[in-house]
Amino acid sequence: MRKTDNMVRIYTDGGCDPNPGTGGWAAILLYQGHVKEIFGGEMNTTNNRMEMTAAIRALEALKRPCNVCLYTDSKYLKVGVTEWLPNWKRRNWTRKEGPLKNEDLWRCLDALASRHTITWKWVQGHAGDRYNERCDALANEAIHRQRLQGKKANLR
Repeated sequence: MRKTDNMVRIYTDGGCDPNPGTGGWAAILLYQGHVKEIFGGEMNTTNNRMEMTAAIRALEALKRPCNVCLYTDSKYLKVGVTEWLPNWKRRNWTRKEGPLKNEDLWRCLDALASRHTITWKWVQGHAGDRYNERCDALANEAIHRQRLQGKKANLR
């Protein structure tokens, strides 16, 4: 069996319309021919929070420690996890410039990532990658659903 046969591939995306505003996130998990799509949203959020939430929800969906290749079109997420995070932790979750934005999500992501062996890969958004495009569509569907729920809540 090849090493990649036991790898979970995860594609994630998140966004807001407008930013900040109504947000959506999505993830696709691929493992040995199985495909799982998950998505959701929030009313008052940012693009960056939705990108991070997609990765968090995907990692939460894993039932045991896994070898993961996680694809994101967010440089904020990829560089944040692979380059900035170790420094933030050394500085007690602060930046040189001051408070750390999205600290709650960075801490959660750090805890979840520590359970797995993850290779983080950046993929160009809106460039024809099948799973990236599907994640984008699901995140936009989540935004649409959030707006519908918001309108229903306002009618009560």
